[in-house]
Amino acid sequence: MPALAAVAAATTAIAVLIVSGTGASAAEAPVGLGTAANFSVLAGSEVTNTGPTILEQSLGVHPGSQATGFPPGAVAGEIHLADGVALQAKNDLTTAYNDAAGRTPFTNRPAELGGATLTPGVYRIGAAQLTGQLTLNSQNDPAAVFIFQIASTLVTAANSSVVFINGASPCNVYWQVGSSATLGTGTRFVGNILAQTSITMNTGATLQGRALAQTGAVTLDTNTINTPACLQPTGSPTTTPTGTPTGQPTGTPTGTPTGTPTGTPTGQPTGTPTGTPTGTPTGTPTGTPTGTPTGQPTGSPTGSPTGQPTRTPTGVPTPSRTQLPVTGASGGGALVPVLTGLGSLAVATGASLLFLYRRRTSES
Repeated sequence: MPALAAVAAATTAIAVLIVSGTGASAAEAPVGLGTAANFSVLAGSEVTNTGPTILEQSLGVHPGSQATGFPPGAVAGEIHLADGVALQAKNDLTTAYNDAAGRTPFTNRPAELGGATLTPGVYRIGAAQLTGQLTLNSQNDPAAVFIFQIASTLVTAANSSVVFINGASPCNVYWQVGSSATLGTGTRFVGNILAQTSITMNTGATLQGRALAQTGAVTLDTNTINTPACLQPTGSPTTTPTGTPTGQPTGTPTGTPTGTPTGTPTGQPTGTPTGTPTGTPTGTPTGTPTGTPTGQPTGSPTGSPTGQPTRTPTGVPTPSRTQLPVTGASGGGALVPVLTGLGSLAVATGASLLFLYRRRTSES
């Protein structure tokens, strides 16, 4: 009995993995597009356009270098013609094409896709055509993947369409085409077309996805190519990072910390005198005194001492001195007795005159 229970459990598990005749096996991983995911249109030889076509992402050509019809066509992204960016995108496209073509297991499908309802998985078709409507049912898995491996051509009739139910996302739909793809007038198509040779979108056809051709041309005529709106499981990032995490430093610091002085001082400290004094201290006299001290007499007395007569006696002749000639030796020794005598005579005469003056004054 235990052995029978184990066999039953294994049989149930296998049954869960097997899908009915409309579908394939268990969930597939998305096909990595690399830098090709940045392009609405990518061609090997050239891109030509007629009318007011709108491309939501970039346009690239490599190894060709021609993209005509822009304007009137408008490119929201960048245009890369035979440059390194286009080359890298083409290399990434080749990798994605080979990945999609090699996925297994797969379910074989008849050529006509119109009227079918498919669940997630890998489908192989010889030469695919779409007339009317193809329905893709994600079975409530927003990350469901649909891969169509088409050996030769993909052709849609006018006004055909691809629609989704139950949360499917055009982000994870891939059309790997062995030669060329042609979307008929007014077709509403979804998914990433990875064509080996060329892609043609007739007048008014729209694509929610990308038109990526490896070796041939992409031909446009009044078309609109929008970037797929990718649905992700709850709690998952809404997009897949296309480069290194933005939280990591993108390079080494370009300079020293801003708190450290960036150079040596350009001059002396502003608190130090910039030169020697230009003069003597202002507290020291700038010159010599212009006169005698104010406390000293500025000249000789202008009169006689107080108590002495302030005028000379009237009528009395003022004595005068007669300059006598100098005789004798140069030393003047012989003249001394004469001068002594004259001095005595002058004193006596002055005394007599003073006596007479005082007497006369007292009598009067």
